[in-house]
Amino acid sequence: MEKTIQQLNLSDDFLFAKVMADSEICRRVLEKFLKVPIRKVEAPATQRTIDLLFEGKGVRLDVYVNDDEGTVYNIEMQCNKKRNLPKRTRYYAGSIDLDLIAAGEDYINLKKAYVIFICTFDPFRDGRHIYTFENRCRENLSLSLGDESIKVFLNTRGTLEDVDEEMKEFLAYVEDTTDRFAAQAKSPLIRQIHRKVTEVKQNPKMEVEYMTLMQRDRENIELGREEGRQEGRQEGFQEGRQIGVKMALDIIRLHMDGKEAQTIADLLGLEADYVNQVLEDYANLPG
Repeated sequence: MEKTIQQLNLSDDFLFAKVMADSEICRRVLEKFLKVPIRKVEAPATQRTIDLLFEGKGVRLDVYVNDDEGTVYNIEMQCNKKRNLPKRTRYYAGSIDLDLIAAGEDYINLKKAYVIFICTFDPFRDGRHIYTFENRCRENLSLSLGDESIKVFLNTRGTLEDVDEEMKEFLAYVEDTTDRFAAQAKSPLIRQIHRKVTEVKQNPKMEVEYMTLMQRDRENIELGREEGRQEGRQEGFQEGRQIGVKMALDIIRLHMDGKEAQTIADLLGLEADYVNQVLEDYANLPG
């Protein structure tokens, strides 16, 4: 059964992206995750696409942000126990690196980059709330490679005493994003985030956008199921769902920025008929 916008938790991509688009919230959340001071972040890009050249597999990122030092942060919400999650972070990190420097540029121009996955399950079944990985010498673990590529997995189901109470409260809030939880929360960060959550949920435009995505979502689930039957792949409908929902979000965002349908089609490499159909569905929604 589909959720209404009022029933969404922070673990839902739509609400997560809208909340993290707030620069100050994003900055404070990153500081809490990484325990490093961050003076300022640029306006976060949500649902950013990195398209690689030739026949490479592109990626669409939930939240992508730079700080005032040039460090790059990619934050992803992971609610499904996907296989090969570590290799997914490797691919995301590599794609970000390719996006950071142009052909022929010196590698020194690569900035420090974090790929952060917030998981509603324990990805390594070790009971930790946080798992941080960076490349080290196997023969001497005190020797870091120094490539400044860091992967972090946060686990909402952690059981160990490995993080402070505010971090535990935030991770619990990810799956219980309710007025009740926020009212009893001790953390000022939770209260700040919940004010933004309430703002998003009470905004009629946000509700219309969410309903449009859900309608497109249903269509792409069916498309994915058909692809799965034709190709004999279990993952078919999930791929169709993810691609279609995020593509529709890009179309609506560009439309709200004043772009015409043909311009949107050219920017996203889509057929104009498809763009027009998404915009027609959006226009016909109530509210």
